[in-house]
Amino acid sequence: MSLKEQWVAFLTILRKEIRRYLRIWTQTLLPSAITMSLYFVIFGSLIGSRIGDMGGFTYMEFVVPGLIMMAIVTNSYANVVSSFFGSKFSHAVEELLVSPVANVTILMGYVVGGVSRGLLVAFVVTLVSLFFTRLQIHSYFIVVTVVLMTSTLFSLAGFINAVYANSFDDISIVPTFVLTPLIYLGGVFYSMDLLPEFWANVSKLNPLVYVVNAFRYGVLGVSDVSLPVAFGMIIFFTVIAFAFSMHLLNSGKRLRQ
Repeated sequence: MSLKEQWVAFLTILRKEIRRYLRIWTQTLLPSAITMSLYFVIFGSLIGSRIGDMGGFTYMEFVVPGLIMMAIVTNSYANVVSSFFGSKFSHAVEELLVSPVANVTILMGYVVGGVSRGLLVAFVVTLVSLFFTRLQIHSYFIVVTVVLMTSTLFSLAGFINAVYANSFDDISIVPTFVLTPLIYLGGVFYSMDLLPEFWANVSKLNPLVYVVNAFRYGVLGVSDVSLPVAFGMIIFFTVIAFAFSMHLLNSGKRLRQ
């Protein structure tokens, strides 16, 4: 296939992905707005007023970047894992794999679909947060870059989960037992400066620490980790996830039945 035809194939997959989650927006977009509103009320307004300042900011201001990033991570991941496994379950993926469409085109179609949902949810959650606090963006460039990189990383992670899943129950195992603990231990609700040195070093093994802190720096101008290190780790995890995803597609492992 020519480059133009590959582009058409990419847009077709992307259009299908966007239409899918917009068609069921009450299941894909609305829950994030409701859930984040509850987080803002409980952790920001009620508990935050008792905690006081965190890192020189009110507790509400401190947790908002982490909560926005949490919505981006979960939605980017969920979009790809559910959509690709649905295609795998219905054997539609097999038709794609035997078509002239390049594997990288297939992968990027699903990944960019996940990124688009992550961006849309980020916009919705940010609007909701404005009812509870005022956001003063420190660096728009860093904010946009981190959002794009993070949604790409976790879209790829969702793709890997979908390839290995054997049933619809399997696509909920990783979000429940891996992703959720990583999010809550990733510095969303606290500063790593509060942790003992040993646990602070252990936390640095968590990729969400770099994601949350890089985004918090873009919004507030503060971070518990070095910004170049945070960007380097996000890029490192993304490259690994992309390479492994391409390996799974090229080998057809667990895809052709």
